[in-house]
Amino acid sequence: MQGHSKLDQNEIDLLHSHWNRSNKYKRQQFLIQPGQLEHFIHFVEEGTFRIFYPYQDQEICVGFAYPQTILCAYPSLIRSLPSKYYIQCLRASSLLSISWSDYQLLMQSSETFKNLWLKLTEEALLGKIEREAEMLTFSPAERLERLQKRSPHIFQLIPRKYIASYLRMSPETLSRILSNS
Repeated sequence: MQGHSKLDQNEIDLLHSHWNRSNKYKRQQFLIQPGQLEHFIHFVEEGTFRIFYPYQDQEICVGFAYPQTILCAYPSLIRSLPSKYYIQCLRASSLLSISWSDYQLLMQSSETFKNLWLKLTEEALLGKIEREAEMLTFSPAERLERLQKRSPHIFQLIPRKYIASYLRMSPETLSRILSNS
């Protein structure tokens, strides 16, 4: 989180004192499932996660989390409503977590924490808008190319079947495009 805003040592210490819930997850374990409420913001120390929606007879992957990223069921966290999607661990992982109520107190006590949250949500919104535009306007090959340029590390961390779902194509289409490039 520090890369998004300049925190002084007191703010770093304050954040660390609240960012104190450490959890380990096994491969395939769920962090959250539909119907559960999200109460925490998580920082991925190690491992990977996928975020997906169940849709008819398939799972639609809408995002990933990996080391040094923030993870939460955002709509559930903000609206205090049950989640509509899953967050699943893809490999053994560890998270640090802070309760949403604790983070809200930090934002009330410091403009820096408020600005940090604003910056994180701005970046997330911009990323979602860009992704939506890509999904609506680009061919599968173009979507893949853009992902490879934007996030090449994803291909080292995430199984291809989930990348294919994220790009809204079949695993076979992804393999064909990759072998032709």
